[in-house]
Amino acid sequence: MEVSEFSDGVGYRLDAGVATIELRRPALDVSLRGGLLAAVRQVGGAGTAVRAVLLTAQGRHFCVGQDLKEHARALENGPDAAFACVRDEYNPLVAALHALTRPVVVAVEGACVGAGLGLALCADVRVAAESARFATAFTGIGLAADSGLSGALAQAVGPSRAAALMLLGDRFGAEDALRWGLVHRVVPDGEAAAAGLALAERLAAGPTAAYAEVKALLRDAPGADLATVLEREATAQERLGATRDHRAAVAAFLARAEPSFEGR
Repeated sequence: MEVSEFSDGVGYRLDAGVATIELRRPALDVSLRGGLLAAVRQVGGAGTAVRAVLLTAQGRHFCVGQDLKEHARALENGPDAAFACVRDEYNPLVAALHALTRPVVVAVEGACVGAGLGLALCADVRVAAESARFATAFTGIGLAADSGLSGALAQAVGPSRAAALMLLGDRFGAEDALRWGLVHRVVPDGEAAAAGLALAERLAAGPTAAYAEVKALLRDAPGADLATVLEREATAQERLGATRDHRAAVAAFLARAEPSFEGR
């Protein structure tokens, strides 16, 4: 097992192919943002040692977004100083999360708002506790959106519902999130991290090469015409058809045995 600390706000553990990144404070201050980016980059550089990722949090809340006390202090030096973190820190963090080829699971307890919701939407699979609550939050403080939220939310729930959620800023609960497709599963309070870990372990035991191709296909499909989608799928199938995982899984199926995947 590999255990690391990326700032005092972010913990990292790699065990049995699952990289767990844990937020230890709910508000995204400069230390936590830097630690989170470092942890995600650690995953990206770990190669085949990481087969799945779990992003979770310690305490009552997943993430309440930007630390507004820190933001208020930065505003005293002017908007340029206060919002430099969007391009310098948030944008690289979201880009790094989206660039991960391994499946990413997010486990949400408590509040998941603002940039925290943007981070959660970077995941492939989301688990929420029954009392989890979500909100876009930005217009409530006179802002629009960052952390990729405008694109990810519209893709997840459709442009009409995304517009209402972003303009009105209404809170919504885990059951709404499940019904709208924002989360994959709702579990009892206090069990989101364990349920997320179980899903991450299941994914870590699966065909990670195929998962990488699935993520790429889903990422590139919006806006593409049918001919492009079909060609991308054919190319992905050809690449996967040459893997040991595919050949071994076909042989296991024919032998009525459980396949074992190596990620190659």
